[in-house]
Amino acid sequence: MKNYMQEMLKRKDLLFYLVKSGLKAEHRNSYLGYFWWLLDPLLNVLVYYFLVVIVLGRTHDEFSYPLFLVIGLVAWRWISTSINSSSKSILRYSSIINQVSLPKALFPLSFTLTQLFNFAFGLIVIALFLAIYGVVPTWHIAYLPLIIFIQLTVHLALGLVLGFITIFVRDIENLMTYITRIFFYASPIIWEGGRLIRSGKVPDWLVPLIEYNPVAIIVTAYRDILMFHQTPNLIGLGILFLIAIIIGTFMIYYYSKNEHKIIKAL
Repeated sequence: MKNYMQEMLKRKDLLFYLVKSGLKAEHRNSYLGYFWWLLDPLLNVLVYYFLVVIVLGRTHDEFSYPLFLVIGLVAWRWISTSINSSSKSILRYSSIINQVSLPKALFPLSFTLTQLFNFAFGLIVIALFLAIYGVVPTWHIAYLPLIIFIQLTVHLALGLVLGFITIFVRDIENLMTYITRIFFYASPIIWEGGRLIRSGKVPDWLVPLIEYNPVAIIVTAYRDILMFHQTPNLIGLGILFLIAIIIGTFMIYYYSKNEHKIIKAL
């Protein structure tokens, strides 16, 4: 494993190239180009605001719902794009992998880091909404780099897992579409989790899924520090980080011992 990680460090130029090329390729044939990184979260907010507030008539007097919505959607967009891109990362570069000997773990890592830059533009949109609604962040915003780092670590670990499994089970890519959809609706992204639970309409066995799933913990952490000016769930974030470190370390070891299987499968 040590030799494998040293080889990855030697190939850091390739990692930078993959991230750079991924950023260029994302909107290569688009007229608006990188502007979509700003426009996409804005359009998502408009769609779900229309659905929840205009169509369903749900009001949120205790907080600014558009701000609540944009924070949830931006955080979720980073999660979903990282999952989708990293799961296909090795398959996408199969022609290169079959010709050149290099650490295969670099590919899911590069796709995950590419989406980090995408997320940075989402933070600009969040800052815009904070300014519009007159919400001035307090000292709690100091937790922001920590939350981003923990979420990135989770994405890197998950990307390594999905990137490897998808090589052997191609149906995983389609299955993840439905799994991510479940987590989207089970997490407080477009609705306020506490209100739904307090309403008594949620079965008891579903409450832990709504309150403690990883997506809920991450999304709520961003809202806590940006909107509600309170300390995030550090215990939940710490557990996520520890699990991600364990999984990520194991997957790096697993890649180092089983890369020959990747070549055969491709």
